[in-house]
Amino acid sequence: MTPPVEAAVDRAFREEWGQVVATLIRWTGDWDLAEECAQDAFALALRTWRRDGVPRRPGAWLTTAARNRAVDLLRREATGAAKLREVAGVLRTGDDAVGGDDPDVPDDRLRLIFTCCHPALALEARVALTLRTLAGLGTAEIARAFLVGEQAMAKRLARAKQKIRYAGIPYRVPPAHLLPERLPAVLAVVYLLFNEGYSATAGADLVRHDLADEAIRLARVLVRLMPDEPEAAGLLALMLLHHARRAARLDEAGDLVVLEDQDRGRWDDGQIAEGVALLDGTLRRGRPGPYQVQAAIAACHATAARPEDTDWAQIAVLYERLARLVPSPVVELNRAVAVGMAYGPAAGLALVDALRETGALAGYHLLPAARADLLRRLGRTAEAADAYREAAGLATTDAERRYLARRLAALG
Repeated sequence: MTPPVEAAVDRAFREEWGQVVATLIRWTGDWDLAEECAQDAFALALRTWRRDGVPRRPGAWLTTAARNRAVDLLRREATGAAKLREVAGVLRTGDDAVGGDDPDVPDDRLRLIFTCCHPALALEARVALTLRTLAGLGTAEIARAFLVGEQAMAKRLARAKQKIRYAGIPYRVPPAHLLPERLPAVLAVVYLLFNEGYSATAGADLVRHDLADEAIRLARVLVRLMPDEPEAAGLLALMLLHHARRAARLDEAGDLVVLEDQDRGRWDDGQIAEGVALLDGTLRRGRPGPYQVQAAIAACHATAARPEDTDWAQIAVLYERLARLVPSPVVELNRAVAVGMAYGPAAGLALVDALRETGALAGYHLLPAARADLLRRLGRTAEAADAYREAAGLATTDAERRYLARRLAALG
């Protein structure tokens, strides 16, 4: 069992990292310094809280500790003198004096997202940098989310920070007429943040509710900022419809429960109703986009009273449309699964095997997992067992590995 102080620091990291780093970036303008001082503050918390106890407001304590560390480091550098005067001015005037020209933006985290999503940066760099600085995800976690190597992702992050520094990209939410050009990358950031919370890419915990809740909070702010952007509302609807199932996704032992086996009585009817209403409203605008289509797929699942009531044929059609909007091998895999559910496992397996031949999803554990399930339904037990073993070897969370092991054992 994790000791109480270590657990408190871990919880604070999950909940407060983004705010601490974002605030320090606003104060100092130095991304690397902000991350370094935030890391030092959490290390100090681990030592100090053991002695003094966990403070009533961990986030405020950590922000103060990180700020003090930044001041100390800037004092030691002659080149930091001017920046130190700026930081001192912030401390004298208070937080409200900084960034007060954005009354609709509740905190620095949203400013951080829009800064990371400046059009001068490559799209994947925008997303990756925000996940690193806002959510505190490690380079390896972000690399897995993008299906690239860790070293390549580290270089991409370093280049993005240099670009912000040398190009003088401002730390602010852009004016209204510039919001649309930033929207795709901002939505991608929020959705990847949600996905990391909804189904973590690595570790003992499959679900990280803090990240999923933060993504939904930010999406609500985006919808308020851009009420005429249907994709912002579509993304919020999509996340609500997924998050509504969170209580049923794991059993008491923390093991994964697949959709068809979930207790639908534990789904959050309020979030489902809100998500469906949002989706209906945004579809009436007649400007469908990828997030709205994905929300429509999620609504097919969320509104089915029983697994057998799921309209798999409609889901297959929606995935086909999604593949035209955003061509992706992952989308094609999901379409193959839907086809297998709607028209039989042989039809789905043909699509999965064709996708497998391309090598586009090499190393992605859900490809052999989907193939194993289709083979199992066809009665090809030996092949299914091999595919389950392959998927288990590629899975990156303990819960997923245990689930695949159970599937394999069930084959006998």
